[in-house]
Amino acid sequence: MRDTGGDQRRSVLLAFRSAVALHRLLDVLPVFEGDGRISRWFTLVPGSRFDLEALAALDRSGARVIDFEQATDRPFDLILTTSPKGALASLSGRARALLPHGAGFNKALHDEGSPELPSGLDPAFLLSDGAPWADLHGLGHAEQLSRLAEFCPPAATRAVVVGDPTLDRMLESGPRREAYRAALDLGDRTLLAVLSTWGPESLLVQRPDLPGELVLGLPVDRYRVALLVHPNEVGERSRLDLAEQFRPELRAGLLLPSPHQDWAAVLVAADAVITDHGSTALYAAALGRPVLNAYDGSRELIAGTPMARLLAAAPRFTGLETVRGLPPSTAAPGPAADAFDRPGQALGLLRTELYRLLDLTPPRRAVLAQPLPVPSVPRSAAPALAVRAEVDGPRVRVERFPAATDLPIHHLSAEHPVAGLAQVRSAAVLWRRPGSGRWTVSGWTAHVLAELPACLTAAAVLSADRIVLRHRRRGALTVQLAPGRSAGRIHHLDPSAAVSAVHAWLGTRPTLSPTSDRPVELDCVLAPFTARLTIRPALAAELDAEL
Repeated sequence: MRDTGGDQRRSVLLAFRSAVALHRLLDVLPVFEGDGRISRWFTLVPGSRFDLEALAALDRSGARVIDFEQATDRPFDLILTTSPKGALASLSGRARALLPHGAGFNKALHDEGSPELPSGLDPAFLLSDGAPWADLHGLGHAEQLSRLAEFCPPAATRAVVVGDPTLDRMLESGPRREAYRAALDLGDRTLLAVLSTWGPESLLVQRPDLPGELVLGLPVDRYRVALLVHPNEVGERSRLDLAEQFRPELRAGLLLPSPHQDWAAVLVAADAVITDHGSTALYAAALGRPVLNAYDGSRELIAGTPMARLLAAAPRFTGLETVRGLPPSTAAPGPAADAFDRPGQALGLLRTELYRLLDLTPPRRAVLAQPLPVPSVPRSAAPALAVRAEVDGPRVRVERFPAATDLPIHHLSAEHPVAGLAQVRSAAVLWRRPGSGRWTVSGWTAHVLAELPACLTAAAVLSADRIVLRHRRRGALTVQLAPGRSAGRIHHLDPSAAVSAVHAWLGTRPTLSPTSDRPVELDCVLAPFTARLTIRPALAAELDAEL
């Protein structure tokens, strides 16, 4: 039963000054769900250079907004914020609550407040006229409470360990991992998440070429790379500039999730992370994901903090071979136990504390962490790939890379007519899916070989398990694909990879007679599995199929 009596109504102002602070508040907002007594207002606290991205994030949320100047002219029953900075003291609230907007207090920022103190624990921001501004400090772990007591004892008397609502959403989303991976079209590939915080010591500042090195240097059938960028960095660079900076990598398959919710779903889907000193890596470790240390800074990370301990224990990222030697991810919590407490309990504990401040009886129905939505991350299906192939009798090992790789390759494979003109003209293998209906298989393959001298194999992908190809010297052949099996899972081979395997094999074999009735079997080794290919002369009906 909902109590909506007039004398029971309460107003809550959610005050934020950056996109990351707003996202944190949105993760906390379910504590008030189903309660008609609560009116929810949002306001942007001025003074942050990241406020433009915060406003954009607020607009996407659909929240009720009040201008900060107007907010200072009216009282609220509760002011809830995730940052102690800015002109909070000018807001009028019967009660005030402050939550962290990340996994602990691991950094010292040298351009604001007390430069040697942890950001978030500085008395310059936590005290107002010598007294704590907040009536409640909701912390994620007892370690944070101890550090708050060390740096600002008055505030520690009002602190309660409530856990981390963002981590709880990730834990609640664990059963959806396969759905997230399907939405990202990962298949059996290892998803490597590259994590960059913001500021001069961030990965994007210190190692801006790293995403490109990974995307161009790792086989596309075994790895995908996602770049998770802190909202402050997104705001400072702008979404457009960030996308344009990494446009070549995006074309080669890099994933660039949005900084609200999508990043967390991608982290749940990930198999391992490469990180700087941003606290996002603590969430990854708590999910059981292997962590590689790529932090090159020296001033911002505070020694002895959970993040410093995680990086000290993590293997150092020294190049692509480090990635290839990663252990598998697990479902068990990793080395982040000193960063998160009370897993799965944050919203319930916060509801108790916030309703106490509101002087209301909380709703009877339990509040549960909301699973993250399925990520909607634009991704590019590379229309051209650089192929390395090793033929060993009836066994062909295939590795494919983005076309822009500098690695030595066997041939270039391109989708016709989707790939660029230069790629189409230089590709030894061209393949096409049915669609236009303007060609027969025989007509299109003969046309391509006549018009494009560099092309040696033209292939029509008729279905997920059948290809008809014409080789310049071997004639017209049909390739049947059987699924592979590995570790109890069924794997379906990308037909374009099968075309490359057959192309490489044909280049090493005596002439395969198109009149032979005996099929040839070939094993294509791709990523962690092997698929069986059966090759035979193409039938007249197959060559006459509509393409």
